[in-house]
Amino acid sequence: QVQLVESGGGLVQAGGSLGLSCEASGRTFSIDRMGWFRQAPGKEGEQVAVMSWSGRTRNYADSVKGRFTISRDNAENTVYLQMNSLNPEDTAVYYCAADMLATPLRYDYWGQGTQVTVSS
Repeated sequence: QVQLVESGGGLVQAGGSLGLSCEASGRTFSIDRMGWFRQAPGKEGEQVAVMSWSGRTRNYADSVKGRFTISRDNAENTVYLQMNSLNPEDTAVYYCAADMLATPLRYDYWGQGTQVTVSS
């Protein structure tokens, strides 16, 4: 089992920046990839960023490319999402999730979600 605890988020004006953190604990050695997702009211959920646990590969949704950065602090098993140049369309609940080696391409563990609100 893996436990994911998110922190960060909040309210920011358009053009501003926010950082999210996701601390992983438990069987972290079995993690294959970590992803950040978001869910806005009335919209489909979207995977905004994904990174291999090793950190060697990273991918971003087109909607956030160049503005968001996913990274990891190896020593603390924490994954971050730095969000810059935010706009109101980025308003959503953001979740981190873990994709395990034993069950590839399936995110089995999720954080509790954190609200990001961007005002215009």
